Amino acid sequence: MVELERLAARGWRGTEAEPWGDWLLRAGGAGFSSRAHSALVVGDPGVPLPAAVDRVVAWYAARGLRPCVQLPGRQARPADAVFAAAGWDRDEDTIVMTVELDDGEPGPRATVRLAPEPDEAWLAACRQHGTPLPAGAEVVLTGADRTAFASVLGEDGEVVAVARGVLTDDWLGITAVTVAEAARRGGLATSLTRGLQSWAVDEGARWCYLQVVAGNAPARALYRRLGFIEHHRYHYRRAPVG
Repeated sequence: MVELERLAARGWRGTEAEPWGDWLLRAGGAGFSSRAHSALVVGDPGVPLPAAVDRVVAWYAARGLRPCVQLPGRQARPADAVFAAAGWDRDEDTIVMTVELDDGEPGPRATVRLAPEPDEAWLAACRQHGTPLPAGAEVVLTGADRTAFASVLGEDGEVVAVARGVLTDDWLGITAVTVAEAARRGGLATSLTRGLQSWAVDEGARWCYLQVVAGNAPARALYRRLGFIEHHRYHYRRAPVG
């Protein structure tokens, strides 16, 4: 679990990162993306946990950002308790799902276009929690070494579905899956996933991971049908405002 989180951090980077003990302090522009803008709490920070809370607060305060931490799995329970006692707000669980890649899997049903960089149409179609991407998002999206930006066109030639793939070692990470509301329930999320998996297998990947908010039952059911299983969970905590 710890190694997968560290690997995923390499595939979705903030615009600034600083190792601190075993922890990783990250900032993502103006706060775009909780994963890019949070301290990854894995292992030992090298100081008592109450002092670690103060250090995280000071690091983000120096950048004018609200402090945030990512707390994965059982190993983070002691730290989680300390942040909770300090009054930090807790988000709902996010589930990390994984599957072994197989070059014999069926390909996408829809035509999936892949590009190494997102164009304006891809960025316009992508959504963050249902809203258009904020300024600074492209820096985070393109901040990895081996990426593929998948898209599917509708009947009128407009982009109706997008997703991002990143290769880190022999793992494919799938993120930013967005399907336009009018095009949903047509198998496009499946096609995007299959298209990125086919690309990754050709590039030598063996495993795939993605993250799904626990409350998103339709997405969880979709990925279970595609063979994904739950690997672990994490959640975020954010410092009290003010």
